[in-house]
Amino acid sequence: MMEFELLPSFVAVAECGGFHRAAEQLNLTQSTVSQQIKRLELETKRSLFRRTTRSVVLTDDGEMLLGDARRLLQLEEAARQRLAAPRLSGTVRLGVVEEIAGGSLPSALGRFAALHPGVKLEVQIAVSAELLEELDAGRLDVVFAKRPLGTSKGRLVWREPLVWAAADTFDLIPGAALPLALYRERSVSREAALAALQDSELTWEIVYTSPSLTGVRAAALAGLAITPLPASAVVAGLRILDAEEGLPRLPDLEFAIYEKARSDNAAAALAAALQALAQGPSRPTM
Repeated sequence: MMEFELLPSFVAVAECGGFHRAAEQLNLTQSTVSQQIKRLELETKRSLFRRTTRSVVLTDDGEMLLGDARRLLQLEEAARQRLAAPRLSGTVRLGVVEEIAGGSLPSALGRFAALHPGVKLEVQIAVSAELLEELDAGRLDVVFAKRPLGTSKGRLVWREPLVWAAADTFDLIPGAALPLALYRERSVSREAALAALQDSELTWEIVYTSPSLTGVRAAALAGLAITPLPASAVVAGLRILDAEEGLPRLPDLEFAIYEKARSDNAAAALAAALQALAQGPSRPTM
């Protein structure tokens, strides 16, 4: 049977391209790493590396083992995290805006559920103003939403441009009123768009309203109107209209996490898991 403790040295040598750098990474001596690789080659009865005076390169058998070794180490790390995580229970009521619910949220919730299987989640999707009201009323525990313009409450997760979007085939007609598709209810995007237009000399009219991102985006895709969208929500079939086409610049959107005044451990753990969306290329993918 292959000894599991030999795999970290094997992966380190493969990734570092040599025994010396692998030993430094693992905080071991070079002779210890070399001995572990020899033991692994004896156990597998395969030559795993081709050694020269200048380099250490994986053999074909080594290449095949590398993928399996990485997966085994990942499984071990995942199991370690599950065992180390505090045992939480209860129900956490989460409110999110649609831009997030349709993007990175499912993977984040999946990781959270794997670490804390005793915690039940109740998810509500709505516009930011409604979610924050629910949080203030004590009916939600954690909210992940667009930060209202001009405020600094909540824990900032990321910032992205708010843009004007229209169908690829949409043409602005000079002198004609600008047709708008906006959220029916209060929303940060709606308020930002109307404020920008009121400061411009453009004429405009709201021709389509919807309570959801999907609805206003559908109107834009159909060529009925233009609509303000987070840059990450611009999909195939839509184009971004810029200042050269006479439209006013829109402010950036800020996505933030809010917690109730006295969060329990489960709610705090969920908020921390959602904060991890800010790490790496994890913007909502629509």
